[in-house]
Amino acid sequence: MSQTRGKYDFCIGLVLAMSSSIFIGGSFILKKKGLLRLARKGSMRAGQGGHAYLKEWLWWAGLLSMGAGEVANFAAYAFAPATLVTPLGALSVLVSAILSSFFLNEKLNLHGKIGCLLSILGSTVMVIHAPQEEEVETLNEMSHKLGDPGFVVFATLVVIVSLILIFVVGPRHGQTNILVYIMICSVIGALSVSCVKGLGIAIKELFAGKPVLKHPLSWILLLSLIVCVSTQINYLNRALDIFNTSIVTPIYYVIFTTSVLTCSAILFKEWQHMAADDIIGTFSGFLTIIVGIFLLHAFKDVNFTLANLPLSLRKDERAANGTLLSTYDCFNHDEESSPCLGEIQSTESLSGRRNGSLSSF
Repeated sequence: MSQTRGKYDFCIGLVLAMSSSIFIGGSFILKKKGLLRLARKGSMRAGQGGHAYLKEWLWWAGLLSMGAGEVANFAAYAFAPATLVTPLGALSVLVSAILSSFFLNEKLNLHGKIGCLLSILGSTVMVIHAPQEEEVETLNEMSHKLGDPGFVVFATLVVIVSLILIFVVGPRHGQTNILVYIMICSVIGALSVSCVKGLGIAIKELFAGKPVLKHPLSWILLLSLIVCVSTQINYLNRALDIFNTSIVTPIYYVIFTTSVLTCSAILFKEWQHMAADDIIGTFSGFLTIIVGIFLLHAFKDVNFTLANLPLSLRKDERAANGTLLSTYDCFNHDEESSPCLGEIQSTESLSGRRNGSLSSF
C-alpha cells in the first residue's frame, strides 16, 4: 500500500512540477514585455531601482503567472523530493526561450536550440537517477533536520554571501555583471525551497487535524519564505530589465539548481544512500545541462541556422584552394554588405573556373 501511495505521490509531484515550469517560463515573457513598455514610456527602469512596474498590468500578469507556477511548485515539493522537482525547472528555460523568440524578438539560433534540448535531456537523466531523500513526515522531524550543525553552517554562509552581494557587490557591479543579481536570487532560493518543503509538511499535518498553527516552526518558515521570495522577485526583476531574457533564464536555472541540490543534500543527507551508478548518472545529467546552457549563452550572437549549414560543410573545398574563411565571422555580418560574402563568391568562382564549371550556392 505504501509503495502504491509513493508512486501516486510521485506522479502528482511530476505533473505539478511540469505545470510549474510552463507558468514560470511564461511569466518571464510577460514581465519583460511590461518592463519594456515602461522603458518606452520613459519611466525609471527597475534596473535603476525604479518601481513603476507596479502600475503595469502586463507585469502583474507575469507576477500572477509566476505565482501560479510557484503554487504548483510549492505543491510539488510536498509530494515529491526536491531532487525531482528542481531539475524539471529546465522546462521553464525551454518555454521562456521559445516564447522569447515569438514575442520579444530575441532570436534563438541553432546553438540555442541544441542547448535547450541538452538541458531537457540532462534533466531527464537527473530525474531517473535522482537520490531519494530521507522521509520527513512531521514538523518535529523537520525541526530536527533544520537544527543539524551542517545545515546551520550552510544557512549562515548563504545569509552572509547574500548580504555581501546585496550591499557591497550589487551597487558596484550589478548593472554590468549578469551573475550578481542572479546569484542573489539563486542562493536565497536554496533557503526558500527548504521553507517550502517544511510548509508543505505543515499543510499535510494541518489537513490531518494536527495543531500545526501552534507550532512555532510553521510561522518561522512562513516568515522566512516571505522574506526570501520578496528578495528573489526584486532582484530577478532587475536582472530581467538589464539583460536578455534568454540568457537570464538558463543561468538562473543552473545556479539555482546547484544551490537547491546542495541544500537538499545537506538537509536530508540523501547522497549517503545512493548507489554509484545513480551518483554518476546525477552528475552526468547535471553536466549535460551545463553544456546545454553554455551553448545557449556562449553563441547567442552567432547568426547560425540550418540554412547556413551547407555553407559550413563546404569549408573543406575552400581550404583546398587556400582561402579558408571563418564561417562565424561571415555569419555575424549582413549578407548583402559583408566583405566575406564577396570573398566566398570569388573563391567559389575561382574554384569553378579551375574545374571547368561555375558552382553556386
